[in-house]
Amino acid sequence: MDEKVIKELLLRENETFRKLSQEHQKCEQELAELRARQFLPETERLKEKELKKKKLQLKDEMYRLIEEYRQRMRHDD
Repeated sequence: MDEKVIKELLLRENETFRKLSQEHQKCEQELAELRARQFLPETERLKEKELKKKKLQLKDEMYRLIEEYRQRMRHDD
């Protein structure tokens, strides 16, 4: 099963995955807003750095759940 299909399935069936995805999208949106600005004061540069870290952590956790699902599928076959 390919990753896109697993993501769609997890978005429908797994509350944890859904929350991680929503938070990831929220971080992406906030980062886009910061990138659109001409100049970022130091506080906003720090916020941008923290958002990038958080977004990466969320993505890592989402991929962990995808891999867990894949392992269960292989095990069930």
